[in-house]
Amino acid sequence: MAKFINTKKAVSELEDLIRNAGERLILVSPYLKISKDFKELLTYRNSKDKITTIIFGKQELNPDEMNFLLGLRFVNLKYNESLHAKCYLNDDKMIITSLNLYEFSMANNKEMGVLIDKNDESDKQLFEDALKEVEFIKDTSQKFELNVIKTVIPKQNELKTSKEKTSSGSGKKKGYCIRTGIEIPFNLERPLSYEAYKKWNEYADPDYSEKFCHFSGEPSNGETTVNRPILKKNWKKAQEVFDI
Repeated sequence: MAKFINTKKAVSELEDLIRNAGERLILVSPYLKISKDFKELLTYRNSKDKITTIIFGKQELNPDEMNFLLGLRFVNLKYNESLHAKCYLNDDKMIITSLNLYEFSMANNKEMGVLIDKNDESDKQLFEDALKEVEFIKDTSQKFELNVIKTVIPKQNELKTSKEKTSSGSGKKKGYCIRTGIEIPFNLERPLSYEAYKKWNEYADPDYSEKFCHFSGEPSNGETTVNRPILKKNWKKAQEVFDI
């Protein structure tokens, strides 16, 4: 029989639902701002080559959220502008709730919902009926391409071309990867090399301490981050050199 769940129980059950998901995991939430714990669960599932479908309804995704989702190869993002439902399901369980997949909601709001167990005979028809509606929403939602972030993240061939230009003397905007110190094009929005970015994107923490200054290449002793890639002492000079 379906069980009532409050905010705390909904968050706990959702964690278990994601962790124990087999082939199917569908997350339906208008708003997305995923907490660190849920990012770790989705990253782990992605590492097992298991597909996760996320359907959302608000395009105000911040860059960190987009970077994280883009880095998960087996996440299928779909957008539905009229979406207001919140529903999370795997092969056996489903949560229908007022709770968004949104960190603030989980920590501050008063939410409620119901937990449905397909393996409970009294819940089986309810599960199937709700699943049909979720499938309808999925099929009528459009595939969401993170075009904006794709213009920010460097690809290997882009880095190679930029390095060749710099080494030949024709490139003027030379910078350094804040994690490895290697030479890359100067760009405040992409201060990591392609390989370093892939590693950073496992947790996508923009305030994680890095090792080098993007402008000078000198050791930063943890004072640089993706949010602050240039040492404070070098900022004025970087503004003059690169007109920023």
